[in-house]
Amino acid sequence: MGCCDTKTYFSKEVIKKLKWILYAVFLINAGMFLVELISGLIANSSALKADSLDMFGDALVYGLSLFVLSKNHKIQARASVIKGLIMFLFGLYVFGEAFHKIIHPIVPTAQTISLIGILALMANMLCFVLLTKHKDKNINLKSSWICSRNDLYGNVSVIGAGILVGYFNSMWPDIIVGLGIAVLVLYFSVMVIKESLAHTQ
Repeated sequence: MGCCDTKTYFSKEVIKKLKWILYAVFLINAGMFLVELISGLIANSSALKADSLDMFGDALVYGLSLFVLSKNHKIQARASVIKGLIMFLFGLYVFGEAFHKIIHPIVPTAQTISLIGILALMANMLCFVLLTKHKDKNINLKSSWICSRNDLYGNVSVIGAGILVGYFNSMWPDIIVGLGIAVLVLYFSVMVIKESLAHTQ
C-alpha cells in the first residue's frame, strides 16, 4: 500500500492498536516538552528551547492524529494540513528566539544541553520505532512519522551543540543548532502541507 493512500479504512482492532501507539508517542513528547523547556530556560539554551517547542508541536500533532484516526480520508488530509501549519509556525518562532539570543548574548550551560539532548534522543528513537511499522498506511500516519524522524536529526544536533559550547565556551553552536532546527521544521512542514493538500480534493 502506498504511503500517500489516504483512502484507508481500518478495522476496530487496528484502530485500537494505532490509538495505543499514538497515545504513547503523545505522552512521550508532552513529557519531553516540559523537560526540555525547563532545562532550556535554566541553561539559557536556544537549542533546548527550540527542541522543546518542536516536542510541543509534535504532541499537538499526535493528539490531532488520535482525533482523526477513524475519520474519512478527506478529514485526515485536512488534519495533516493543520499539523503542517503548526510545524511551520513553530519553525518561525524558533528563528525569532535564536535572533533574540544574538541581540542578548549569553553562553548556555553545555553539560545540561548534552545530557537533555541524549534523553530527548532516546525518547524520540522510541517514538520513531513505534511509528515506523505503520507510516505507510495513510497520509495522517505518514506525517506523524515525519515529525518523529525530524526530531532525531534535531536531537543529534542538540547533543553536538552542547559538546561544542563546552569546548569553545561560545554561544554560537547553540544558536546555529537552534536555527538549523528551525530550517528543518519549516522545510518538512511545507512538504507535509503540499502532500496533504493534494489529498483534500
